[in-house]
Parts: sequence; structure tokens; C-alpha cells
Amino acid sequence: MEASAIIPSLTYNDANQAIDWLCDAFGFQKHLIVPGENGTILHAELRLGTVMIMMGSAQSGTEFSKLTKPPSELGGFETQCPYIVVDNPDGIYESAKKEGAKIAVEIKTNEYGGRGFSCYDLEGHLWSFGSYDPWNVPLK
Repeated sequence: MEASAIIPSLTYNDANQAIDWLCDAFGFQKHLIVPGENGTILHAELRLGTVMIMMGSAQSGTEFSKLTKPPSELGGFETQCPYIVVDNPDGIYESAKKEGAKIAVEIKTNEYGGRGFSCYDLEGHLWSFGSYDPWNVPLK
């Protein structure tokens, strides 16, 4: 069996605000937005180059939204963290800081290669961006 992509999917209390923030802070672009009732988002797809995330509102009432929770409903904890390979982590770092991201790990050059950082978005999801690409590193 072959897989062609892995697409993280996140749940937000205010998905509309999160979409705007993710576009401003990280440079995502809206690919598909499916509005729901009462200002919720049933399903959204955002892309950054060839990378995509999916998301929706916690209150959308979909089957998926009943299975997931935003970090605020988990005591502020996150159980997963997308790592996105980018060619300019310093630029995204500066943009994220400008938009009020809480920096969890300052930008640095890693001993195993690449440069990157981790931060929290406006609802507490943890994100990592870096230039380290494990697909382009020889296996040891």
C-alpha cells in the first residue's frame, strides 16, 4: 500500500478567526471553505505551497467535530503538532511573532540539520516550521 500525503486536521472554537490568523501568521491560503450554520465552519482546507491542512469548528455538529477537541477543552494541552518543511523558517517566524503567536521553541539551527521553531496559534495548537527535510537526508 502507498500513501501520497498526510493532512493534519484541526478543530477550532472560532474557525473563521483561525483561518484568517493562519493565513496572516503562517502564509496559508484558503483552498476550500464550507460554511455551516450559525457562523461555524463545517470543513476548510488551507494550503501553503503543496502542503495542506484541514480544519473545522468545534461546534459544527459534524461526526469529526464530535471526535476532536481544541486545546482549550483539553486543559491547554495538544496531542499532536504539525511540522511543516519550509524554505524560509525565519520569515514565517517573524510573521508569526508579528501576529501574536506564542513562541514555544525559539528559532535555531538544529544539530541534526535545518533551522526551525515551534509556536502556539491563537487557540493553543502547537505548530513547528523548519527547513530540515527528512526526505532529503541520507539514512544512517
